[in-house]
Amino acid sequence: MIVEIGHFALVLSLSVALVQSVLPALGARRGDERLMETGTIAATGGFLLIAIAFAALMTAYVTSDFSVLNVFENSNSQQPLLYKFTSTWGNHEGSMLLWVLILAFFGALVALFGRDLPASLKANVLSVQAWILTSFLLFILLTSNPFQRLDPAPMEGQDLNPVLQDIGLAIHPPLLYLGYVGFSVAFSFAIAALIDGRIDAAWARWVRPWTLIAWIFLTLGIAMGSYWAYYELGWGGWWFWDPVENASFMPWLAGTALLHSALVMEKRSALKIWTILLAILTFSLSLLGTFLVRSGVLTSVHAFATDPTRGVFILCILGLFIGGALCLFAWRASALEGGGLFAPISREGALVFNNLFLTTAAATVLVGTLYPLILEVLAGKKISVGAPFFDLTFGPVMLPLLFAVPFGPLLGWKRGDLLGAAQRLYFAAGSALAVLIGVLAYTGGTRILTAFGFALAFWILAGSLTDLFLRAAFLRAGWRTGVSRLLGLPRSAFGTTLAHFGLGVTLLGIVSVSSFQGELITTMAPGQTAEIAGYTLAFDRIEQRPGSNFEAQAAAFSIRRGGVVEANIESSKRFFPARQMTTTESGIWTHGFSQLYVSLGDPSPDNRSIVVRIWWKPLVTLIWLGAVVMAAGGLLSLADRRLRVGAPARRSRAQAAPAGA
Repeated sequence: MIVEIGHFALVLSLSVALVQSVLPALGARRGDERLMETGTIAATGGFLLIAIAFAALMTAYVTSDFSVLNVFENSNSQQPLLYKFTSTWGNHEGSMLLWVLILAFFGALVALFGRDLPASLKANVLSVQAWILTSFLLFILLTSNPFQRLDPAPMEGQDLNPVLQDIGLAIHPPLLYLGYVGFSVAFSFAIAALIDGRIDAAWARWVRPWTLIAWIFLTLGIAMGSYWAYYELGWGGWWFWDPVENASFMPWLAGTALLHSALVMEKRSALKIWTILLAILTFSLSLLGTFLVRSGVLTSVHAFATDPTRGVFILCILGLFIGGALCLFAWRASALEGGGLFAPISREGALVFNNLFLTTAAATVLVGTLYPLILEVLAGKKISVGAPFFDLTFGPVMLPLLFAVPFGPLLGWKRGDLLGAAQRLYFAAGSALAVLIGVLAYTGGTRILTAFGFALAFWILAGSLTDLFLRAAFLRAGWRTGVSRLLGLPRSAFGTTLAHFGLGVTLLGIVSVSSFQGELITTMAPGQTAEIAGYTLAFDRIEQRPGSNFEAQAAAFSIRRGGVVEANIESSKRFFPARQMTTTESGIWTHGFSQLYVSLGDPSPDNRSIVVRIWWKPLVTLIWLGAVVMAAGGLLSLADRRLRVGAPARRSRAQAAPAGA
């Protein structure tokens, strides 16, 4: 009965979405406030209905209702309870239901917290959100129904993909979807602005918090996915340039450009058309990522769907929204008023420079991701584009941008002084030069690129702190007054510093692990030892151990230095009988920001020894810690009071009312 209620709620939500897609837009066109208000009611009601459907599917998983085809194919009665919950979105149908749940959730948030928005703009935004929601609800109901029944019901399920039976699955997809889908709000604002033909600084202020929320979640989702693949797949790498990894990285790059562009528009009423285009492109790349994962054109641990019907349906959705949005942009962009003028050397110019390089980097990743697919379709040839291509194309594009990061906050609006900004960065330059010389001395002058990489990371780290130091005026006003001035700065200033500082932290981790990691692949038996990075890894024992729904071959190791045991770790291989699959559980010892990583390979023919892969990864955790710091910077900016107040025009009218009265 619960399953039928969920299915009915999903069908009913489609009807509500259809109402929301038409009536508010019609009311905005006619100036009818009652019709426009239906958007708020429909958005909240539609979200509640989809939440009921999702809760019904989750209940079916938790209770192991194998009469539901989706539950039978992706769950097992022996699974731990946590993985019964996460199995809900660990498959194509369930993950798409989570996708539309988050989409409806953002629509409901706009409806409930958009009271300061002009009624016509809010109505059009909710209608555009409903157009997207309607398309994906139709996709689920017609091609990916999660409530399809089996008769007779099987006694046992086929189990969730063992690779996905990890705590990372409980965190990674929801975070990633909150980022993907969150950009739909910026897209809806852009389409609404094109429909109205009006866009101003107030529009940028309204859209920036939603963009920032999506960017924060996408940053955390990418970082969580990277770390999950790092420790779960046993391959020892943190980024593989997998097409589906790229699919999440491209909207992050475009979304970062959108954030900076919206800032220029809010402050100086400039880059209006560019901001609208970036809002469209960012969500378009999110839709492209959905297509790559759901269409079956890719073979990846991330990819779910293999039915070509689903791929064609999503391709039609892509064509409708991306093509339609770009056509509307081409038609209406000329009607938008131009923005303010500024000199090339200015903060606006620095942000334009930032956006050009970010969009170029996103285009580079897009070409490398889609070229093999296009070549296979057109010529029938299969090729792979891997790390060498991206390292040689993406890296050089990002280097000038990374070097320019500390300059941006130090340049003035409208017209800046590049020489003055460079002079204020003397401490950052000195730090970078000292690090450059130190690394060259440490490596004997043999690793010039490594030295420049470390210097660039410290240039960003020190440069990001320079703006706060100068704004507090510690040298001129004294430390006591400087601290008082520092605490009085807006939270967005601290947020910008944290985000840029986190970028430097991530770069420091990437350079360190890429340059100085040690790797050893050897065959070991219990009682044997291996040496790596000054540590002795002793193979203590190996044993068979039963699990809840798997059988594990666990190997225990002790890590010693100078004869003293520093830590004990365990690495294992797990066999899942229901799926007839084996997974690798890596043993990881974290020492400071570095890690010793141990992964088991295949046993020898006589089963007396086993292949052991050992990595020493210096400062590797800084890669993910930097992403967390970047997200924290976004949260701090989001907490700025200026992002929680109404638009300037509306506030000025409210202040003028008493005088007029």
